[in-house]
Amino acid sequence: MDSLRDLFLLDPDVHFLNHGSFGAAPRPVMAAYQAWQMRLERQPVQFIVTDLPGLLQQAREALGGYLRAPAADLVFVPNATFGVNVVARSLALQPGDEILASDHEYGACENAWALVCRKTGAVYKQQPIPLPAATPEEMVAQFWQGVTPRTKVIFLSHITSPTALTLPVTAVCARAREAGILTLVDGAHAPGQLPLNLPELGADFYTGNCHKWMMAPKGAAFLYTRPERQALLEPLVVSWGYGDNWGFSFGSQYLDYLQWWGTKDPAAALAVPAAIEFMAEHDWERVQARCHTLARETAQRIGALTGLSPLYPDDGYVQLAAMELPTGVDTAVLKQRLYDEYRVEIPLIQWQGRKLIRLSVQGYNTQEDMEALVNALTELLPQGMKIK
Repeated sequence: MDSLRDLFLLDPDVHFLNHGSFGAAPRPVMAAYQAWQMRLERQPVQFIVTDLPGLLQQAREALGGYLRAPAADLVFVPNATFGVNVVARSLALQPGDEILASDHEYGACENAWALVCRKTGAVYKQQPIPLPAATPEEMVAQFWQGVTPRTKVIFLSHITSPTALTLPVTAVCARAREAGILTLVDGAHAPGQLPLNLPELGADFYTGNCHKWMMAPKGAAFLYTRPERQALLEPLVVSWGYGDNWGFSFGSQYLDYLQWWGTKDPAAALAVPAAIEFMAEHDWERVQARCHTLARETAQRIGALTGLSPLYPDDGYVQLAAMELPTGVDTAVLKQRLYDEYRVEIPLIQWQGRKLIRLSVQGYNTQEDMEALVNALTELLPQGMKIK
């Protein structure tokens, strides 16, 4: 099968090349999601009080099998930014303590650290990792130049949002553990793109989205915490799970504190096994390989149009890639014209004074989508993106 497009609900008139922003769930996964919602509404008390603990356990076990992590170390959260907030706002940071991050991090998560630093007096530092990307060993060395005796936490994306760069988080986490530094990895884009073994990866905390590249419904994500670090975490929302006077437990203080924060719709989390099953049924490694081929070929063609060098090697990404655009491009105008005139949905990003176009290629994308993008850029780039 060249495309899985018919299995998704996406507008057929749009060349959707922005899976990385919010994801898109296939029809069978949405059907499972809606079935859980209907079951909840049929008998809410039975569902929430009696059935839900066991159902969430089953969903965590399926997710744990996919991530090669114990279910007891995984808790469902609505998105990776929420997971970053749980960790950032739990740590007992002191004035002058340093959080070291790269200069490729996601703005919403940086806002969380800004709040924490304002309250605690800690300092958020960004260590540059230049583009074009160096080898993983060189990136580790570049990043480690920012470590000081005051570094208490290292915060890194696994795959960066603005630049689609895969960072060598396993090597950084190993070095941090030797130095006694806590590590938090923002894996928003990694599950579903990269094979993961979270215990072997070595982060103290790892949060990732299921609703992006795993194609679960919106609102499904996870926080993984090494067992020896779970006592450090506090709930963002204090509810019944925090006390001793409620009727059931999810099995540990870690799960009780973080899994239960009042009445909410658990259907997205419960549909995660359906997303994992969908990938298995459609030989997702083969799909990923096809997507990477489309992404690589398209990135090369865009590079030929702009005359600009690639930001990383062809094996430095899977399905999400960023390409540099000429400095004279008006990114806001280009983005709007791509959509209005060519029906191409794709993000344009300004990062560190550079202008980037970020391409997502998912199983529903086709060669026709790639041609639409390249043809549009072929016509628009010479115009300098001026509004007529």
